[in-house]
Amino acid sequence: MLPKFQSAYRSRHSTETAVANVLSDILLALDKGDLACLALLDLSASFDTVDHEVLLQRLHITYGVNGVTHD
Repeated sequence: MLPKFQSAYRSRHSTETAVANVLSDILLALDKGDLACLALLDLSASFDTVDHEVLLQRLHITYGVNGVTHD
C-alpha cells in the first residue's frame, strides 16, 4: 500500500537510505549528461503559525471532530 519510493514506516528504510537514493539518482543523471536539480522545502515549522483555537474550531465545525479526539 505504500508508494514505491516512500522511506518512512518501512523496515530497512530510513532517512539515510532516502538521501542515498536521491544522491544516486542525481549522480546517474549527471553521468548520462542530463541536468539535475534538487529543491528542498522545510515545512517543519509551518504549523507553528496556525492559531490552534481557530484550527480546533474549524475541525469541530467543518468535520465534526470533538471529544477526546478534539482535545
